[in-house]
Amino acid sequence: MIRGKVWKFPDDVNTDYIIPGKYKFKTLDMKELAKHAMEGIDPDFAKKVEQGDIIVAGKNFGMGSSREQAPLVLKYAGVSLVIAEDFARIFYRNSFNVGLPVLICRGINEKVDQGNILEVDLAKGKIINVTKKTETSASPIPDFLLEMEEAGGLTAYYKKYGRFPWEE
Repeated sequence: MIRGKVWKFPDDVNTDYIIPGKYKFKTLDMKELAKHAMEGIDPDFAKKVEQGDIIVAGKNFGMGSSREQAPLVLKYAGVSLVIAEDFARIFYRNSFNVGLPVLICRGINEKVDQGNILEVDLAKGKIINVTKKTETSASPIPDFLLEMEEAGGLTAYYKKYGRFPWEE
């Protein structure tokens, strides 16, 4: 179960909003890059986000470049989960590769407000808005992706088990 405070964002948040290009080529230090998370859309986000917080967004979250820095920066900034109407496919897969869970939930932007507290069961796709006392269903995350996320991402999973999660 993941519990966190909501940070809301609109449709079409691109990877340059998540980590502006002027930073992503200067360093590979994720802690340093995390200081600039979401700066392209909310300049104070990195200063205000707390460990375990949840991003809720509209459609096409993570559109743009295919670099893994975007989901990594969110993870290092303290974001525990991103819930969106839908995701750019490369961002969706990169998120699991680096151990940041993402959840697709149609209509989520209309059901939560900035600052709401959510409790989320990834395996069941169950989202409880503690603040509003409501429950919403999302597409559950497939078991192999949950296993990969719990291990810390694809590389961590492979190091731990000596195989990929979809291999028997």
